Amino acid sequence: MPVNHAAENVLGTMGTICWTVQLLPQLWHTYRSKSVEGLSEIFMLACGIAGATLGTYSVVQNLNIPLILQPQLFGVLCLVSWAQCQYYGHKRSRTTAVAMYIAAVVLLGGFEVGMIYAVRPSYKAGNMGPTQFFGIFSTVLISCGLLPQYYEIYKYKEVIGISLLFMTVDALGGVFNDLSLAFKGDFDVVAGITYSLVVVLDGGILLLALILNPIARRRRKRLAAEDTAASDVETPADTSDDGSRARVEPTQPSEDEKQESANRAEEEKEGATSVENRDA
Repeated sequence: MPVNHAAENVLGTMGTICWTVQLLPQLWHTYRSKSVEGLSEIFMLACGIAGATLGTYSVVQNLNIPLILQPQLFGVLCLVSWAQCQYYGHKRSRTTAVAMYIAAVVLLGGFEVGMIYAVRPSYKAGNMGPTQFFGIFSTVLISCGLLPQYYEIYKYKEVIGISLLFMTVDALGGVFNDLSLAFKGDFDVVAGITYSLVVVLDGGILLLALILNPIARRRRKRLAAEDTAASDVETPADTSDDGSRARVEPTQPSEDEKQESANRAEEEKEGATSVENRDA
């Protein structure tokens, strides 16, 4: 494609926006459900670390500003989701989760700044090896980070815990970033592979959600129906027709029965008196 700096920056900005807001649906989903079941904390931590390494690569390579900002914002939000995993998943206190988040941000931020100053002189001297390492390492981290998420899907036989809107926006961000690189003078192969890999792996999760989630819903409905049918197969002998337990009420004697009992008692009393008089 011909060089077009305007298109490069516009598409890079769109990719940055996508990769900035992409995690907001995931953060909201976790906060609302108060659960991280089905969400891999390893995936979130790996993406947070990848934000620092890809940020180092983007700064040293002097990519456009949107593509430099993108990994920083992406890494920070991934670490927020990782902190949520500590709070909701491991039941750590809020103070501990916040402290872990701040420590991770400071540690990775310091690492990125240090690596930028360490790698830039060799890059200017024509040694591309260290810079390429950070780009490739980011790709490996993101790829390996998504593998535990695929394991969660395998374990639950459906896609739960992770926001599908997050995956969709994440994939769109990768597409826009790839297009932004295409309009750059020299196409950055390492960054392009990283963005493309995100699109492929996110697309795989979305495809599994379309296939597995309807099957899982039908399975739950079938099991619920079987449980209901099993509970209705046998009804206890002392239950009524509507399934409720019948209560046996004690019978009360009628007025005629009461009068007859009283007369019988009076006759027995008179008979006993007559016997006593005759004996006397």
